[in-house]
Amino acid sequence: MTSDSAETQLAEGRAAPGLHLSEEAGRVLHLSGRLELAQIAALQDGLAALPSDAPLTVDMAQVQTLDTAGAWALAVLAARHRAAGQEVNWHNARPHHAALLDTVIGALPDEAKEAPPRPGLTDRLESIGKTSVAGVTFLLELLAMLGLFADRLVRALIRPREFRLTSLVHHCHEVGVKAVPIVVLMAFLIGVVLAFQGSSQLRQFGAEVFVVDLIAISVLRELGILLTAIIVAGRTASAFTAAIGSMKMREEVDAMRTLGLDPAQVLFVPRILALLLMLPILGLIANVAGLFGGALMSWVELGLSPGMFRTRLVEGISVTHVLVGLSKAPVFALIIGVVGCHAGMKVKSNAESLGQMTSAAVVTAIFAVIVANAAFSVFFAQIGV
Repeated sequence: MTSDSAETQLAEGRAAPGLHLSEEAGRVLHLSGRLELAQIAALQDGLAALPSDAPLTVDMAQVQTLDTAGAWALAVLAARHRAAGQEVNWHNARPHHAALLDTVIGALPDEAKEAPPRPGLTDRLESIGKTSVAGVTFLLELLAMLGLFADRLVRALIRPREFRLTSLVHHCHEVGVKAVPIVVLMAFLIGVVLAFQGSSQLRQFGAEVFVVDLIAISVLRELGILLTAIIVAGRTASAFTAAIGSMKMREEVDAMRTLGLDPAQVLFVPRILALLLMLPILGLIANVAGLFGGALMSWVELGLSPGMFRTRLVEGISVTHVLVGLSKAPVFALIIGVVGCHAGMKVKSNAESLGQMTSAAVVTAIFAVIVANAAFSVFFAQIGV
């Protein structure tokens, strides 16, 4: 293989592949015969013995057949030369041989890359800056979506003929009526758990009757509307994103604009307004179910009769707790609706984007609802309500 005129037969048999290395006009490797799986071991050994210190031209004019194994051996040869900084050129290859060779070369795994350097202080500051800018941009987009909804709602009030009542009723049914069973079950079980855990603790101090205060304040002021909003966020934010995102993927939103229809008026207003109407009602239903579950468990666990539970509830619990809880509902509804519609409009023209934005909408809506509830709790505590 080291002589300019030497030719080595790499395998025995009919039309065995051969290599002839010539350096008269640059380094040229002449291949001949059949480059197949049967001769792959000898072919690989012969190619491995070739030096890789100069550019190489491979002449395939005399190659009779080439299968994937032979193409792989040639691809390894080319990779070895590239690693050494040398080029490999293919000449006189038949079209189907060239296509197979390109496919195999493209399928080879990438060379192992060096591990990226550890980020320094500048890189960390840059990452923090980009994250902060992205967060602020996202909040501004949500505010823009909220402003767009408010503008279209006012327009619908000024021009009632543009308001889509049928769509509003449909979304009220989807958002509210269909969510009643899961909301009732959730609130009932929360009331049961609060009564059971509270009774086991208050019994130690002989204060079992105060379990009514524990259940009422927890459910009416915090847990009833919060857990209802979380459930609605999981159901509705994802539904809004999926519906609007699917329409955007199918270019139905663009078709609306072409027909002179405003997507905000048609898609956003009925959905967000349905949430504004139905979430307070769902919160009220959750409060009733939670109190019922607490009363039932108090009767079973403590022997506190329903009449005594009702009397203690009416005399010891102010209606302020109910108003405080329900006052959060419109804000939670706006958060859920705006996040869901915004995520739907951010969907791109592929199914992967739809799945990502649907998941992001649910996570964002639930997180925002919890943060808003914490802010409400601090606010009401500061004003003494």
